[in-house]
Amino acid sequence: MTQASGKRPYAGMAALLFAVVMWGGMFPVAKAALMVLDAFWLTLIRYGTGALLFGLLLWGIEGRRMLDLEGRGQALWLYGTAGFAGFSILAFLGLSRAQPEHGAIIMALMPLLGVLVNAVWRGVAPTRLQIAAIVLALGGVTLVITHGHLAALLQGGEASADLLILAGALCWVIYTLGAQDFTGWSALRYTALSCLLAVPSIALVTLVASWYGIAHLPALGTLIPVTGEMLYLILFAGVLAVLAWNRGIRALGAGGVLFINGVPVTALLIGWWQGRTLSRVELVGALIVMLALVLGNLGGFKRRAAAT
Repeated sequence: MTQASGKRPYAGMAALLFAVVMWGGMFPVAKAALMVLDAFWLTLIRYGTGALLFGLLLWGIEGRRMLDLEGRGQALWLYGTAGFAGFSILAFLGLSRAQPEHGAIIMALMPLLGVLVNAVWRGVAPTRLQIAAIVLALGGVTLVITHGHLAALLQGGEASADLLILAGALCWVIYTLGAQDFTGWSALRYTALSCLLAVPSIALVTLVASWYGIAHLPALGTLIPVTGEMLYLILFAGVLAVLAWNRGIRALGAGGVLFINGVPVTALLIGWWQGRTLSRVELVGALIVMLALVLGNLGGFKRRAAAT
């Protein structure tokens, strides 16, 4: 093993750690921004700017020819709309009425949601261990969003807000799995082009919501107090975190997915530092979710090992 290859796993782990810390911090930061902006305009500003940055990065790193859609614009638009419009608007709508720690815990379900979507969409049957992990994770999330009172699922308030975040997570899973249809494309190219094509969808939804009074065009002066939050959401939790995640997964392989456990941990630590506390039931639910993520990934590892 050369010195460079020996350092590669450590560089990959550092990249993944950076990504999950940035994503864990995204929820309390977005919560603060949502005090000024609604979910629709926050999404439009975030991904409108982010798409431009991704496009410039793609041009600079891989060349102008990689901006060619190769006749696959419709698929890129559909996946991008699900991922960037569906995920962000639904997640931020939920986050505006939910605790940021809840959002991070629910988002950590993405790998297990991916197993379910893969089974329905691609026909890839989950292993028994993955099925057990999914059931366990759903039980943990139910404890978190209901505070141990199952009747809360039938009521409005925070439980319904958490369900919106869950729907947003499902949209991002669909977007992520859509990358499998673009073999031979780099992660940067798929991300940049799908994000660019998603911006018109985000703009249309935002304009319709504004027309009906659901969303409200922010005055320029109202954006100044949340300039730092927007910079974080666009640059750090957006562009840099995505690039770091892609680099880390490339270096470590599928095993790097386990780092997703760091998202709720980071959010919980930030919430604790800010003086927020979770109930005993919520903490138990969070631990159950993180245990389920480990079991689910072990189930995937066993399948890959059996296939070799």
